[in-house]
Amino acid sequence: MQAVLDSQMVSVRFYRASGHQPALRPPVISSALDEDIAEFLFDREARGLSQGTLRFYRQKLALVQSYSRSVGISSTSELSTKAIREMLVQLQRNHNAGGVHAAYRAVRAFLLWWGDEAAPLGWRSPLARVAPPRVPIEPLEPVGAKEIHGLLADCRRGTFYGDRDRAVILTLLDTGCRASEFLAMNHGDLDLTQGQALIRRGKGAKPRMVFIEAKCRKSLAAYFRHLGKSGSDDPVWVTKAGDRLTYEALRDVLRRRARSAGIEPPTLHAFRRTFALTCLRNGMDIFSLQRLMGHADLTVLRRYLAQTDEDVKKAHRRFSPAQVLA
Repeated sequence: MQAVLDSQMVSVRFYRASGHQPALRPPVISSALDEDIAEFLFDREARGLSQGTLRFYRQKLALVQSYSRSVGISSTSELSTKAIREMLVQLQRNHNAGGVHAAYRAVRAFLLWWGDEAAPLGWRSPLARVAPPRVPIEPLEPVGAKEIHGLLADCRRGTFYGDRDRAVILTLLDTGCRASEFLAMNHGDLDLTQGQALIRRGKGAKPRMVFIEAKCRKSLAAYFRHLGKSGSDDPVWVTKAGDRLTYEALRDVLRRRARSAGIEPPTLHAFRRTFALTCLRNGMDIFSLQRLMGHADLTVLRRYLAQTDEDVKKAHRRFSPAQVLA
């Protein structure tokens, strides 16, 4: 157990020395299960997974730890098929289907790792008999035009925060990139002349190019005037003190703007949904959209593009056989 704590502290010291925030904080270890989860998290960090992926595992496995403490489970070997099913049922009470499925995926990854690293001979994963929770394909809520206009109207031009936040909103909209990809942008990744940005480390560590048009480029240029001279490795999205924005800080930017504008705060991921749906409705082909969003296949994209009744109604009005043929 002490070795795990020591390794976590080494990780924190390394990130502080390199100017980055640690993705994982030293855990509070009170059981063998906590120790195993801490080792798993450190293994993921050592593999160089993205900050967003590390955050995902930390948050979802915290649900496992909370449930385990409530029922007296103290070791990984005690996570039985029945216990995991009971946990998933409990999560359904205050999590949506996607959240429950996310917890299932985190447990699956953890148990696969534990089976390779620490499980006794003959151990069989309890998940072998637990079916993945179903996630219905439903239209995901985008940020509406009214909300976007409200957010932008709240950003006073000519000020650091106003110009930065306006650029944040427009860049999220125009690139459709994930929050982790957005926050990792450096000045060397942006080419305002060509209107493009390099995502160096997308999901699965795959790079891709995204694009920004005139309105977004203009907002970025206005924001950059507040920054002075920046090197190619300097972060694009910073606080007034020049520190790279964190995920929590970016989320708070949108929440503050939404409160000030008197609208419901959108989630960061809602901008990605808006990008996908707007591109689709404006006629972009699905394969170009897949490439821009960084999806390995069309499976995930289906959830973004699940059409609303109004979309289907408009399509029918345009292509109605009775209107065309009769």
